[in-house]
Parts: sequence; C-alpha cells; structure tokens
Amino acid sequence: NEDPNFASQQQVYKDIGEEMLLHSFEGYNVCIFAYGQTGGGKSYTMMGKQEKDQQGIIPRLCEDLFARISENKCTDLSFSVEVSYMEIYCERVRDLLNPKSKGNLRVREHPIMGPYVEDLSKLAVTSFDDIADLMDCGNKARTVAATNMNETSSRSHAVFTIVFTQKRHDEMTSLDTEKVSKISLVDLAGSERADSSGAKGVRLKEGANINKSLTTLGKVISALAEVQNKKKKSEFIPYRDSVLTWLLKENLGGNSRTAMIAALSPADINYEETLSTLRYADRAKQIKCNAVINEDPNARLIRELKEEVARLRELLFAQGLSAVALGDLKADDSCAGSRSELPVLPFHSTSAEMDQAPSSPSINGQMEAYSDLEEQVICTEEAMERLQETEKIIAELNETWEEKL
Repeated sequence: NEDPNFASQQQVYKDIGEEMLLHSFEGYNVCIFAYGQTGGGKSYTMMGKQEKDQQGIIPRLCEDLFARISENKCTDLSFSVEVSYMEIYCERVRDLLNPKSKGNLRVREHPIMGPYVEDLSKLAVTSFDDIADLMDCGNKARTVAATNMNETSSRSHAVFTIVFTQKRHDEMTSLDTEKVSKISLVDLAGSERADSSGAKGVRLKEGANINKSLTTLGKVISALAEVQNKKKKSEFIPYRDSVLTWLLKENLGGNSRTAMIAALSPADINYEETLSTLRYADRAKQIKCNAVINEDPNARLIRELKEEVARLRELLFAQGLSAVALGDLKADDSCAGSRSELPVLPFHSTSAEMDQAPSSPSINGQMEAYSDLEEQVICTEEAMERLQETEKIIAELNETWEEKL
C-alpha cells in the first residue's frame, strides 16, 4: 500500500466500473472483460474476495447500482434488475444459478435480439443482498482447479449478466417508456502453456479449449481492428468459431460500450505472455463500437418531437409572440382532427409595428424595413406551422389502440 503506484480494488472500480454504470443508467449496453495469462489476477479484479476492501468490480458495481436506485426520488421512475450467471467450460455452456441444470445449454441466434443462451435462468433481484447470495452460489458451482502456476485457476470463462430496466411514466402523454441496459461482466480463463502449468489429462484438455476460445477472441479482435483501419466492410469476422465470441458478438463489435482489463504478470519468466497480452489490448483499443440507447423507438421519437416543440416555442417567444397565443395554438391543436388556422392575435403586433414605421424617410430605407419585417413574419408563420405539425404528430403517436378502434 505504500507504493504510490499501487491501485486498490476501489481505485480500479472508480476508474472503470463507475463510468460503465453511468452508461447503463443512460440506457447503453455495457461490457467489462478481463484478459491475461493464468495467475495474472483476472478473477481477483473482476470478482475479488469476500474480505473487507477486497471485493472486485462485479460486487462493487452491483452494490453501487442499488445505492443509486435507492437515491431516486422521482415517483414517475421505476427500476427492475434481473441477473444471470453462466460459465463456458470446454465450449459448453452451464447455468451457474440453477444447480439442477447438469446438461449443456444451447446457444441460439435471434434475428433481432442476437445470440442468446436457451433456457438460461434469469432471476429478478430487489437488493444487493439478493445479488450477493446468487453470486456466492454461482462462484461455488464454477469449475476451478489447481495448476503449477495458480492454486485456484479458473478452468472456464464466466459471464455475469445484469439486465437493468428503467420505466418512466410520462404525465403529459400518459405513456410508459422504458430503457433496457444489458451489463455483461466477463471473467475469462487465463491463457496457459502446458509445460509451465504442468497440465496433464483433463487439465490439458481444459487448457486446450481455453486457448482455442482465446485464440478465436484474438482473431475476432484483429479482424474488427482491420475493419476500422482499412474501412473494409467485407472483412469476415469469425464470431461463430467459439461459443465465447458468439455470445459476446454485440459487446465486441456492435451495440455496446466495452472496456477490456489487461491483467499482466510482473515475473520475468512470463515476458512473452505479457507482451502478447499488451499486443491484444492494443488491437482491442482500435475497435469502435456503435453503441445506441436502448429505448422504445416510438418513445424516442416522441421525446425528440417534444424537444422540437420546446425549441419552436422558444423561437416564437423570442420573436415576440405572447404565451396566450401559444396557449390558444395548443388548445386548437388538441382538438380532434383538422389542422387549425394560424391565430390572428400574434400578428396584430406586427401590423402595429408597420404602422409605427416612419413614413417620411427615404424609399430605400422603407423598403429595407418592410422586407426585414416580411421575412420575420414568414419565419414566424413557418415556425407556427411546424409547431402545429409536430404537436399533431405527437398526438397521433400517443393515441391508444382503443382510441384508434
């Protein structure tokens, strides 16, 4: 702890976890995965230990999530949290939260939702204590074994997923809108060399499968980096060559904000592996994901239209229109159907200004003043028309199925 460069578990979470949690509240999918050789500290960084100040990113993020939810004072906003925990062992998926599930779960691909695990249990939680119990249960079921390089070596990749939903009830439109964020926290098994780890028999087979999936992950990252550098869209990305890359497809090159933690060993005998991990991380940095906020497209459209209405109202206020006129416009617009006429009231001030314009100055001056005034009237008329049109679209979008019938 005396070393000024020492990074505590809390510091690591503040640097990476906090930012990712904020993105999830904004409605983005997020992913954090730890990569490195066996014994590099991946499981310690992601999961940590049960002791004080030794918890990793996953428990800290879950605790912070519920702390922020409890701070919410808005009555229109409600939250729901669901978790799932699985391991990929020898290219087979196991549910860590369902002890009865001994079989291997199928990985399938949905045309809209993308790759998913069939029959994976997704459990609703209401507090951090619920998540901590499930996490503990899952960690006990995870495949761990001792090798020459690591006493508690992870023999499988673990993926802890949180589906975080925010529902907001809009008083003005009586609509419920929701944002759904998927938080994927991945603890990868470490790459290892058979001669260093002393793996034999089953351990050797496990190590071969681990290295195979990590090699595929490396190929995917390289291919995605190539696409960014060469701007080639035709590059083949081998997602399906491994279950791990198939399941992380969205997180690696799609709709997600993703962070990679490179776990390095300080020992000089691990020089080659350390260099390989750094190369891996450098390639991963070149990838650009196209993350979008996951909300109902109708809700997003309504939100954008409301912003447009607010902007147009401000524009009209700036041009001297009274609040009464805008109120009349809204009342007219909320009436059923036909497009309301533009209110006459706002333009009295315009004609008054025209009357007050000096009559004696030169003709050129009069013409300039008149053309400026005409331009302002046209701009105002356009804005009023746009405002009516936008409010009408909002009303149509807010119409319920029963009202349409």
